[in-house]
Amino acid sequence: MKAMILAAGVGERMRPLTEHTPKPLLRVADTPLIEHHIRRLASAGFSEIVINVAHLGEQIMDYCADGRQWGVTIVYSPERSPLETAGGIVNALPLLGNKPFLVVNSDIWIDYPFAKLAVYRLRPDEVAHLVMVENPPQHVFGDFQLDDEGWVRPLEAGTYGWTYAGLGVYSATFFAAISQGKKPLRPLLDAAISKGQLGGERYLGQWQDVGTPERLQELNNVMKGFI
Repeated sequence: MKAMILAAGVGERMRPLTEHTPKPLLRVADTPLIEHHIRRLASAGFSEIVINVAHLGEQIMDYCADGRQWGVTIVYSPERSPLETAGGIVNALPLLGNKPFLVVNSDIWIDYPFAKLAVYRLRPDEVAHLVMVENPPQHVFGDFQLDDEGWVRPLEAGTYGWTYAGLGVYSATFFAAISQGKKPLRPLLDAAISKGQLGGERYLGQWQDVGTPERLQELNNVMKGFI
């Protein structure tokens, strides 16, 4: 299975840190966020990684190069301007192929065992499989519900659900009919939910959306001495 790291975002909420440094190269425990992902993907058996780049993308390409320093092969999907999540994946489909692939946001920290997803097989009616985590303070209600059979359901008004971790396995067919251009992922997920085709699982380990300088500092304080 191939893996894709989403690394094209501008990181508006991270300013001023991202004015001269792309968010994936911001450091946690003295190591860039994207390198943590690459190292853990390599350890889990992923040997082919696709990275989309836009904002200050040359820095990411210079740092990660072809991946040989981590024992993987890295290829890049450049974007003139960020295409958002679904648009970035559609743009990278020629590099990802026709088989299911893992997608992980570069701006999260998670200790999920990637090897589990490396061997995951989508169920017959499942077009994607999301990893869901407990809701962080900045997103108290969450994104979706998850039933006992592992199917993602809509979040009803006034209820608490689970938050999409920015990690999942997607079938190539999920994006095959989507045209090129800037497109968010959420409408596609909602459409799959309405058809009963979106699966998921709960994960109770470490996870952090590294979306602001304050959260980055908080994560560094927590992880100091543990990495």
